[in-house]
Amino acid sequence: MAQVLWSGRLEAKPEAEAFDFESSISVDARLALDDVRGSRAHAAMLGSRGIIPAEAAAKLDEALAAISAELESGALAIDTNVEDVHSFIEGVLTERLGDLGRMVHAGRSRNDQVALDVRLYLKRVVPELAGEVRSLISALLDRAEEHAESVMPGYTHLQRAQPVTLGHHLVAWCTGLDRDAGRLSDAVRRLDECPLGAGALAGSGLPLDRAATAAALGFPRPTLNSMDSVADRDFAAELSAACAILMTHLSRFSEDVVIWATEEFGFIDLAEQWSTGSSIMPQKKNPDFAELVRGKSARAIGDLVTLLTLMKGLPYAYDRDLQEDKEALFDSLDTARACVRMFRGMMASARFRRDRMEAACVGGFLEATDVAEYLVRKGLPFRKAHEVAALIVRDCIADGQKIVADRTLAQLKVRSELFEADLFSAITPAACAAARSLPGGPSPSAVRAQIAELRGRLKG
Repeated sequence: MAQVLWSGRLEAKPEAEAFDFESSISVDARLALDDVRGSRAHAAMLGSRGIIPAEAAAKLDEALAAISAELESGALAIDTNVEDVHSFIEGVLTERLGDLGRMVHAGRSRNDQVALDVRLYLKRVVPELAGEVRSLISALLDRAEEHAESVMPGYTHLQRAQPVTLGHHLVAWCTGLDRDAGRLSDAVRRLDECPLGAGALAGSGLPLDRAATAAALGFPRPTLNSMDSVADRDFAAELSAACAILMTHLSRFSEDVVIWATEEFGFIDLAEQWSTGSSIMPQKKNPDFAELVRGKSARAIGDLVTLLTLMKGLPYAYDRDLQEDKEALFDSLDTARACVRMFRGMMASARFRRDRMEAACVGGFLEATDVAEYLVRKGLPFRKAHEVAALIVRDCIADGQKIVADRTLAQLKVRSELFEADLFSAITPAACAAARSLPGGPSPSAVRAQIAELRGRLKG
């Protein structure tokens, strides 16, 4: 079994199977460069404070810089037989520098070291994920702009409700994604404090300069309380929650795509590279990528539940249970990023069937609300107007008619003398959508304003 950092106190060590059980290097190996970066800042601070000789600090920095370069080039491979990535880095350092390498851990515990490495890693990768989300928004806004005037049914309870536009529907997706990008960025701002110097839980009696280390690592400040520094995993739960919400959005969007791709709807034709066939049915073209995105949302939700359950019974400060935080957190981030990229490619190449969407606006009486609002504009109280429109729908159904415009003006006047011939031009699907030009509405002008607003946010 490899040497471990805590080996001094205990003579008997875990056997191979038990050591593998407690090892985390298969998960935390991705933190290697962050661990080296943290060690370089810590060593420099130790040297500047006279805790170790300045010459020793310089040699530590030189060796750590070489390790970093070798890790990036692939010349140095991580030994997966070591307990964790922190042990690996310190082991390589000690192998190369002897006792001088062992100086790097003065005033530091693995508890604050791990907390630092994860925060450094998240400060790198979470902005990248937020950038991927913004790229998806941009791609969807391009499609929304194409289809600002493409009329389609809007649905509630999965029943046809009112005419909207495809552009309006796609901007609705983008609005949710804009909040997702904001949540990710907000989470990074909250985790942007440096825990190094908190030690195991009670700081250090050595004259460390926590502010200097924080500044060297790009943090605006050190964490406030040493115990909270090593106990806190709020940032992991918050980011996992942000990913779970993002994945829930993508799952709902994918459900729309799956429905639209059915023969019954036929609103979307996915590119062949974003579809799959069947091993038995030669005719099939399945929306498998959308289904996989929908399915992978379960993983993100499960990761969040894992983290919250992991933390709920832990006493403050550090407990070894917290080693289990990284697998769920990293899976949340990896899953979200992969799904955002897949969804962007799928939607950028999709073809939308304007004819099928517009045809679906006929039937189901999507114009009924506009009939009621027509009467309101003529002075009828809304509740009475609603009743008149409902009675007209019943009349149409009784006579086998699919839309209100199938009735004659004389038939409509039986229900209200306020109806005039101008009603018929006001209740086409395009007219119904165009009439809803309030901010946030589905009219082409309102949709273009929403697109402009979101593009402005992306630039900001």
